[in-house]
Amino acid sequence: MSRAINLSIPEATVIARCQKAGVSISAIEVLPSGGTHLVCTTGEGAEEMRGLLKAHIIAGRVKRFAYASVRFSE
Repeated sequence: MSRAINLSIPEATVIARCQKAGVSISAIEVLPSGGTHLVCTTGEGAEEMRGLLKAHIIAGRVKRFAYASVRFSE
């Protein structure tokens, strides 16, 4: 089970939704398309977010920045 999810919504919205659900973020980055690449700390958290954000999941591969500014949660 992958902990990574590509979403079509802004980073701030993803962070807020994860906080509301109590799901911790391992890493997060903005996609060139304007979406967000989210990596949850656990597979269970990723599954929960997939369920909550299923309407915003980007199917298939997405382009990412070559040297993305990935932020890690503390």
